[in-house]
Formats: sequence, C-alpha cells, structure tokens
Amino acid sequence: MNDDVRNIVLGVAATAISGGFGWFARTYLWRRALRRKQAFFGLPTGSDCLFVVNRQMGGTDRSVHRNDAFALLEISALIKDCGANLQILTHDESRQGFGERAEFCVGGPVSNARTAAHLASMLPGVRVDLSTEPGPGRGSITVGGESYLWQRGQAEYVVLARLTAGPGTRPVFLISGQTAISNQAGARFLARNHVELARRHGGSSFCLLLKVVNSDAYGPDVTELLADVTGAALTPVAAAV
Repeated sequence: MNDDVRNIVLGVAATAISGGFGWFARTYLWRRALRRKQAFFGLPTGSDCLFVVNRQMGGTDRSVHRNDAFALLEISALIKDCGANLQILTHDESRQGFGERAEFCVGGPVSNARTAAHLASMLPGVRVDLSTEPGPGRGSITVGGESYLWQRGQAEYVVLARLTAGPGTRPVFLISGQTAISNQAGARFLARNHVELARRHGGSSFCLLLKVVNSDAYGPDVTELLADVTGAALTPVAAAV
C-alpha cells in the first residue's frame, strides 16, 4: 500500500470514527433531554395522562372555547414528544383522585370544577373571585396579600402550577386563567419554558403567576412571569395571616 492509498484509508476511517462519535453524542444528549422532560411532566414512554378541559363561559356544559382548544394543542405536542397517551375529559367527568397519572387541568374555577377542587386542596393560599356579575373584582386572583384584577384585553392573569401529592406520584399541572386566552397563554408559556422550569424547580411543586399583556393586540404571545408565589399559594390563608 503506497502512501496515497494509506492516507485515503486513514482519512475515511477518521471521518467514520468522527461521525460515529458525533452521532453517539447527539443521541446521548437527545435521550438525556427526553428523560428530563419525561421526569418533569411525569410522562414516561407509554404512560397515560389526563387532560381536563373546562366549559366555555356562557356556553353549554359540553362547549369549549377555541382558545382552550388551542391550549390543548399546545400541551398535546408535549405529551406526544414524551411518548405518552392522552385521555381528554370534561371537568364534570373527571371524578377521580390524582397522583397515579399525570394531569393537565385547564381553566379557572368558575368554568372548571376540578380546578376549584385543586385550588382548595393543593393551593389553599390562592383565592379567585367567583362572581359572575360584572364588577371590578370579577375573576380577580388574590395570593400573598395581593389582588390581581382582570382588565379585559389589557392585563389578564393566570396561575400556572406544578403540584405533587408526594414522592413517587405523578404531577398535576394547573393552568387557571381569568380568560380563555390567558389559559392558552399559560399553556404556551409552559411549552416554551419547561426546560428552565425543570432546571429551577426540579421535581418539586411550584406556583407561578403570569401576566398576559395586551391580548387585544398580541393575543397569547406576550406573557410575563410576574411572580413565583409558591410559598404563599401553598400556605392556607388563615395560617398566613
């Protein structure tokens, strides 16, 4: 074998080895990211999860606002990436406990009875005004001694929480917005920021307050993380006073 042939063979071998290492590294990083994503959402491959939808305000018990349907699409992509199976239930069909399967519950307590139950049992420090008559306090969210008022089309707030019943249980993701578009904004925020949320909170429970800015102009796209209210949200109001 002359020098030219030897150099060609060595070059091909080096390229193959380099490509193999590159493929292995990319595969390893992809699998590690997937495992972290599955752990954060409680969605191992082949597992089942629930998506609990609310009813449309002013509509029938079976109607769903289109923005809440868009929230479902935002989350269903995450579930598909994790290789899990999705079961969709309306809020009045989901009469079961939590912790055995991951759950995504969307909608405020007025339109979603399961949200009301989760707030009462797992976020006792969060209060939502349930009045249906027009007024300045309608739909307001109170936590940590601060009240956040709904300003139609200008400032809308949503509670985004990851809640667990204890070690070894699957999480509940609660997206409780003041409007359907804020529900979609909360789902989109979760989809876009789950890596940072997992890095920051790990497998722990957390509760965030988000602000949707000028939805009349920007829809659900401009959403700010207003505050991490985990401590206040997990503390019963009577005990916090």
